[in-house]
Amino acid sequence: MSIINISDITVLNNPARFTDPYVFKITFECMAPLEDGAARGPSLSPAVESLQLTRPSTSTSFSLSTDPDLEWKLTYVGSAESESFDQELDTCMVGPVPVGVNSFEFEAAAPSPDRIPPSDLIGVTVILLTCAYNDQEFVRIGYYVNTEYGDAALKAQHEASLEEDAAARGLSAPDPSKHIDQLERSVLAEKPRVTKFNIKWCVPFLPFWALHIRWPGPGLLGFAVAHALGIHRDASTLGPTASDPLLQAQPLGDAAGTAPPPFNPYTAAQTA
Repeated sequence: MSIINISDITVLNNPARFTDPYVFKITFECMAPLEDGAARGPSLSPAVESLQLTRPSTSTSFSLSTDPDLEWKLTYVGSAESESFDQELDTCMVGPVPVGVNSFEFEAAAPSPDRIPPSDLIGVTVILLTCAYNDQEFVRIGYYVNTEYGDAALKAQHEASLEEDAAARGLSAPDPSKHIDQLERSVLAEKPRVTKFNIKWCVPFLPFWALHIRWPGPGLLGFAVAHALGIHRDASTLGPTASDPLLQAQPLGDAAGTAPPPFNPYTAAQTA
């Protein structure tokens, strides 16, 4: 089981110019406290605004720790021919990470066109967003990116050069390296390719099944687990009651009058 689960990623500037930075809003849930960073607690720093971690009913700015818990990285695949054309656009260190739902914005610079073969500047490529904990990559998210001319004349010239009789007609494609300011990109954000990896998580000792508990059962053991997980209930009852919303039936589909929850590619991905 992964301690960090990504629930949503949004590309905030899509489509955009080729030279514009990539801006993502990343939302994830931390299921258990992580050792080191999380154990120290958040370091309040109003001067740091690049990282925003949002929890229910609260919103606090946290500093970028010198000993971070999570490392996010964005890589641009410059060519399918060789990994030597890959460009690491930026790395974002996030931590300490509190338990609960967290959200922040990750901005990475655009790739350098000088390091991309001219023939690969136009067309479809891939960007890879990865996250690692203690130098262990546990999730990799790939997006297709299509780059084309924004200028109508250049776009028409490029498309004409792809026709079968283009050479006979003396038609040639424009050199994209000379028209970088006219290139536009579009990220296929609706269809990410998500791969998860099993890693070793450093968390305070707890029975592993305790991570799946919603409400503690009756008795001293249930109270101890509730205290360890930070779950608080009315002292008059430690066990679930019929009024608990978690025990009420939650039918899906038309019978309940609502549609099933939408498919989430981030949580549905299989572990490699």
